[in-house]
Amino acid sequence: MHYIEGGWPGANPKDTELFARARDLDLGEAKLVAFGSTRRAGLPPEKDPCLSALLAADTPAVAVVGKSWTLHVDQVLRTSRKENLRMIADSVAFLKEREKEVIFDAEHFFDGFSEDPEYALATLEVAADAGADWLVLCDTNGGTLPWQVEKVVREVRREFPYVSLGIHAHNDCELAVANTLVAVQAGASLVQGTINGYGERCGNANLCSVIPNLQLKLGLEVLPKEKLRELTHLSYFVAELANLAPNPYQPYVGRAAFAHKGGIHVDALAKAPRSYRHIDPELVGNSDRVLVSELSGRTSILVKARELGEALSREEAARLLEEVKALEKKGFQFEAAEGSLSLLIRRARPDWRPPFELLDFLVLVEKRTGKEILSEATVKVKVGEEVIHTAAEGNGPVNALDRAIRKALIPFWPQLAHVRLTDYKVRILNGQAGTEATVRVLILASDGRRQWATVGSSPNIIEASWQALADSLEFPLVND
Repeated sequence: MHYIEGGWPGANPKDTELFARARDLDLGEAKLVAFGSTRRAGLPPEKDPCLSALLAADTPAVAVVGKSWTLHVDQVLRTSRKENLRMIADSVAFLKEREKEVIFDAEHFFDGFSEDPEYALATLEVAADAGADWLVLCDTNGGTLPWQVEKVVREVRREFPYVSLGIHAHNDCELAVANTLVAVQAGASLVQGTINGYGERCGNANLCSVIPNLQLKLGLEVLPKEKLRELTHLSYFVAELANLAPNPYQPYVGRAAFAHKGGIHVDALAKAPRSYRHIDPELVGNSDRVLVSELSGRTSILVKARELGEALSREEAARLLEEVKALEKKGFQFEAAEGSLSLLIRRARPDWRPPFELLDFLVLVEKRTGKEILSEATVKVKVGEEVIHTAAEGNGPVNALDRAIRKALIPFWPQLAHVRLTDYKVRILNGQAGTEATVRVLILASDGRRQWATVGSSPNIIEASWQALADSLEFPLVND
């Protein structure tokens, strides 16, 4: 990245601390940018607290936002239009005199241009005359359509042929990426966006889509090839820091971006990889995934088995495919439960021996007046020729089951002590059946090094949980 906008210094303690600590960061070739607004109406720039905070942030570049829509000048700032132009010019000149690279963000530019193009262009003109290095056209409300963006950017390019232009698009119409691309084609050379499109309301332009589109589709060298291959990792890294679940359906970097389910798709992919994908996923650090479901063909099973290092005959694959279809009819779904699918493939081998077998379970839930609900589970587990009978309490029936099973297995496999359930989901499959409905349970587990998902399905939620729980504990033993 060439610029990293760190926030608004002075707006809150966290942003202020960020700039103080960022002085010790090695950002390579990237420039850290402090963001703020133009001076206040009627206040000289040297006395404006926002501009003072921008200087105190001590960044090589600053982004200054100014109003370019008369509606905002008249009804939000409630100042004169001439004063707004002076606010922009004074703020840019003040920062340029202090040797800052200045990015002028023309807020609401496309809405402003639509209502009063002369005034919108005047805000750019005063910023350029004051020395702004970049004029960024902002679709702040995210309501502009691509052909409108292209027309406006081309007109601005003609008006300001020697000033570098930028685009800042919001995603309220699901067009931020498209608007960014057409703006670049029309003359913008600075793209503002965020990783995974995170941002206010519906988000900002998603750089995880913008970057590969610019490089792989438009032929613009945005990043070195080896850096582009880190894009998928970057997407997951930022999602983890933001404590948000990664979007599996995100283009280019999502887990489903190069996932193939239909039997004819997988068969064609095995013969000619270009036949069902628009790029090689390795270019952005992603990979092909073969999903197995009732829509799959025998080739899907064989390809998936090879991924797991298993060799199935075509007859074994055909039998396994019929089993998958039968299980999915009962409510199982293996697209999001590849841990259970890998076990299913391995169980298809004639020499398969499970590491353990869950024989019986009994779950009691008791509520007495004045006392908390008690959940207790009793299980019988067979390991080799030995049958272990254990019991445990929990804060619910599934937790009690989990504790009882672990109590039986950990003496044989101590590594299971590191396996933890990170997510537990229950899906009602036929809601019209009410409390008699079949449920699907999906469990996500991790041992700190990897994670895997397993599935169970039954009209009885405890049995469905039992199935998914057993697979979640068997998976790491089989794969180790």
